[in-house]
Amino acid sequence: MTTDRGGAGVGRFAGRVALVSGGAGGVGAAAVRLLAAQGADVIVVDRQEDLGRQLVSEVQASGARAHYEQADVSRVEQVRDAVARGSEALGVPTLLFNHAGTLVVKPFLETTQDDYDFLMDVNVRSMFVMTQAVLPGMLASGGGSIVCTSSISAVAATPAEVLYDVTKGAVHQFARAIAVEFRDRGVRCNAVCPGFIATPHGRREIMWLTEQGVDVSDDAIAVQQGRMCEPEEVATAALFLLSDEASFVNGAQLFVDNGFTAV
Repeated sequence: MTTDRGGAGVGRFAGRVALVSGGAGGVGAAAVRLLAAQGADVIVVDRQEDLGRQLVSEVQASGARAHYEQADVSRVEQVRDAVARGSEALGVPTLLFNHAGTLVVKPFLETTQDDYDFLMDVNVRSMFVMTQAVLPGMLASGGGSIVCTSSISAVAATPAEVLYDVTKGAVHQFARAIAVEFRDRGVRCNAVCPGFIATPHGRREIMWLTEQGVDVSDDAIAVQQGRMCEPEEVATAALFLLSDEASFVNGAQLFVDNGFTAV
């Protein structure tokens, strides 16, 4: 995609390049818009080409710089190529929002090996692959910040989501381990952990859980977390962790759940 190179960014991310995986919709898209509005040049990596290109065009029309790359974030070569092309277009990213993810909702005894491979690839392998692709450039630039999207499901199990819960627990520990290994080389890594979110992904989860007999009615959500979380609320939390304002926050999990996990 042709990149708008006009205009210097202003704001807390001015002069920084950010990469958002799964950035074409939902929380990812909210983060892209906020990063661009706060001065970052943003590389959007997502397999949803129409949404990705539409979002980048919107960001460019606002006067910010953005670039879209299509990739399956669980595939090594696709990710490496996307990071290389994005870096060529905008510069080396020193901010990484590992947001791409999906879910499987099934009773445990009906969950297949294919389900396991699919969800581990998208939710966990993608973090490994994307971080390995971005981290060398980040280190060469003197450091940076990584945020991985985990979930309340890393610590609060839900019926029919055993596999999803396991993948998000892995994301928790991935963020911790990256933080420990690279702390002294100028890289921070944290996890943001949303509750139920008012996005297409979140609405599908509600629908599928309801089909499995799990009570995720409006009344149940009100008891658990007051209301559905808005995507911008998660994105704002992720941007805090990415920013220099969180300079001493490393290896942490920030729950964006309005008390769900505190009850």
